[in-house]
Amino acid sequence: MADADAAADQNSGGGGDDEENRVDHATRVDHLMDGLRAFGANYTEFTRRFATWLGLHSTDAAALVEILYAEDQGTPLSPARLSERVSLSSGATAILLKRLEQAGHIVRTRESTDRRVVTLRSSPDIRPRAEAFFGPYAERMAEAMSAYSPQEIQRFEDFIGRLRSTMDALLADEYRDGGPAA
Repeated sequence: MADADAAADQNSGGGGDDEENRVDHATRVDHLMDGLRAFGANYTEFTRRFATWLGLHSTDAAALVEILYAEDQGTPLSPARLSERVSLSSGATAILLKRLEQAGHIVRTRESTDRRVVTLRSSPDIRPRAEAFFGPYAERMAEAMSAYSPQEIQRFEDFIGRLRSTMDALLADEYRDGGPAA
C-alpha cells in the first residue's frame, strides 16, 4: 500500500520532475496493458484446455463456458445472446448448439411464458466436470484477490468496468465492420 501512496503522491505532483512522472506513468500503463493481455491469453488457454479435456472444439467449449457462467449469474442465455457472446452468426450458433446438445453438455428449455423463447442450460452431467476443471482456477483467483482490501477491489472493479465499456464501444462503433472505421 505504501508503494501505491508513493505513486499517488508522485503522480499528483508531490515532489519529482513532471517529465519523470509522465514517463513513470506511461511505463506503468504499458506494464498494466501487458498484464491484461497476458491474463486474457491465459484465460483463453484455460478455455482451450477445457475444450481438449472434454474433447470439444475450442469454440464449443467457449460457448459452454458462457452458458455455465450465465447460469451461475442467474441469467441463463438464449441462443441469440450466446451468438453475441461468442461472435458467431445465428446459423453457426445453431450448429454449435446441436453439437453440444448431442454430446449431452446442454439442454434447451422453454421457461418463459412466451413459449418461443429458448433458454440454454448446462446438463446435469457437465456441471460437476466444469467445477472439477475450473475449481483450482477459482480457488487461486480468490486467494490472489484476498490480498486486497474491499476498497481496492472496488477500484479494480471500476477500472475493469471502464475498460470493458471502452472496448464495447470500440467494437460497436469504430470496429463494427471488422476493422477500424476509415
